[in-house]
Amino acid sequence: MLRTLPGSAPTAPSFTRVSGLAALGFAFLIVAGNVILVPAGLPRTGAGIGEVDGFFRAHHDLVGIGSALTPAAWALATVFGAGVVRVLWHSERERGSAWALVGFAGLLSQNAAFAGVIAIRLALASTAADGLGADTGLWALHDALFTLNGAFLALALAGLSLGGLRAGLVRPWHGRWGLVSAALLLGSAVLTPLAIDRLGPLGLLGLAGWLMWVVWIVVYGIVLMRVEPGPPTAR
Repeated sequence: MLRTLPGSAPTAPSFTRVSGLAALGFAFLIVAGNVILVPAGLPRTGAGIGEVDGFFRAHHDLVGIGSALTPAAWALATVFGAGVVRVLWHSERERGSAWALVGFAGLLSQNAAFAGVIAIRLALASTAADGLGADTGLWALHDALFTLNGAFLALALAGLSLGGLRAGLVRPWHGRWGLVSAALLLGSAVLTPLAIDRLGPLGLLGLAGWLMWVVWIVVYGIVLMRVEPGPPTAR
C-alpha cells in the first residue's frame, strides 16, 4: 500500500522512487560482482599468500571485470542514502534526531573503504599480469579494509533502520532485521585482528551480516518506491 510519512511534507515522487530503484540496482551489482569472483575462487579473509598469488595470476582479467561494476554501485548507494534522508528529513527535524544522517554517513564511508579494497585487488591483478607475485603486506591491508568496512555498513544499517522505524517508514521486522545485521557486521569489524590472521569461522559472522544487508537494502528500495506524496498520514 502506498503511504506517506507522518509529520513530513509532500515529497516529489521522482527522486524518491529513483532512490528506491538505486537501492535495487546497488544490491544487484554487488551480488553480480560476487557471482563473478567467488565461484572463480576469490581468496577468503585470512587466506595464505600462495592461494592469493595463484588466484590473481589465473584470474587477473576476471578481477577487472568484477571491479568494473563497483563505481556504479557506489553511485547508486549514494543516491539511495540521499533518498532516505530526503524522505525522513522533516520527521527527523521534528523529533530533534539525525539517525538518517548517521546512516548516510555510513554509506559514504563504506564507499570510501571499499574503494580501497577494489584498488588493492586491481593492483594485485595488474602486477600478476606483469608476472610479479602477490605482495603479502598488500593482501593483509586488503583483508583489514574489507573486514573493517563492516563498521561502516553497521552505521548505515543502524542509522537508516532507526530513522525509518521512528518515522514509521519501515515496518518493525525490517528495522529489527537491519539492527541484527548491523550487530553482526560490527562484531566482525571488532574481531578484524583475529579474522585476518588465519582462515576460520569468524568470516561467517561478516558473511551472515552481509547477506542480511543485501536483503535489507532490497526491501528498503521497495519501500521507497511505494512512498506516495500527499498529506501526512499516520501508519
